[in-house]
Amino acid sequence: MGHFNPDKLFVCYRDGITSTEPVMPRRHTLTHSDSTGALFLTIGLEYAWDKVNSMRDEVLGEWRLDGGSLIYAVSVYLDQGEYNQTVSASRYETFQRELPLAFTAIRYGDRNLFDVYPELDRTPVIVNFMSSYPLFARQESWGAFRNYSILP
Repeated sequence: MGHFNPDKLFVCYRDGITSTEPVMPRRHTLTHSDSTGALFLTIGLEYAWDKVNSMRDEVLGEWRLDGGSLIYAVSVYLDQGEYNQTVSASRYETFQRELPLAFTAIRYGDRNLFDVYPELDRTPVIVNFMSSYPLFARQESWGAFRNYSILP
């Protein structure tokens, strides 16, 4: 993916979602084009499974209540095809490198929501790496959304 370019981000709101409502349920599906570098953010009541392809390199995120506190829960899938541990390791490294860009795109693409609910910038971002290999199947804290804002 590389460096975030707002001109290459395309945002689509699905039925039931506006630029500011609702916060929950509100699900983000971020996909990209390797050939053009374009990012596609679909915001809906459900994930945009129709935008997910066999590469499974999408980033899925939603706000959830966890023990009474709001978190932003992210899921990424590391296993692919024949479930090769080397492939999963490589995908883990790629997601580690590219997730800051993904969170910046989500934060920027849904900036109207953050303007109305500035407390969302303090929401902890929790990433669930989904894998059949215990070495990679983990949950990690990635800070708060304010770390991914490109706006002053």
